[in-house]
Amino acid sequence: MIAALGLLLGIIAGLVFAPDVPLSLQNYLPIAVVAALDAVFGGLRAYLDGIFDDKVFVVSFVSNVVVAAAIVYLGDQLGVGSQLTTGVIVVLGIRIFSNVAAIRRHVFHA
Repeated sequence: MIAALGLLLGIIAGLVFAPDVPLSLQNYLPIAVVAALDAVFGGLRAYLDGIFDDKVFVVSFVSNVVVAAAIVYLGDQLGVGSQLTTGVIVVLGIRIFSNVAAIRRHVFHA
């Protein structure tokens, strides 16, 4: 319940304040969002499996975002940013769909 309330407050705050993302960080925002979604779906799957730990979730959430952004930053510095961005999106996308499939199996008992 607290997490849902926090999500709702965050959405409302984002809509009310409409923050501008600096141009230098705009390449990293989509990667950070996908990495955060991976942690959220992983947390939901762990909750349904009965092994959720809030400390593990917070560390996973932060580390996913930091590592994904660092990989893209390194790619930008090496001149291959778009290739590493694609790689990060593919890997995280596979993890997200894998977690969603496990969640679906839990929900529908299949």
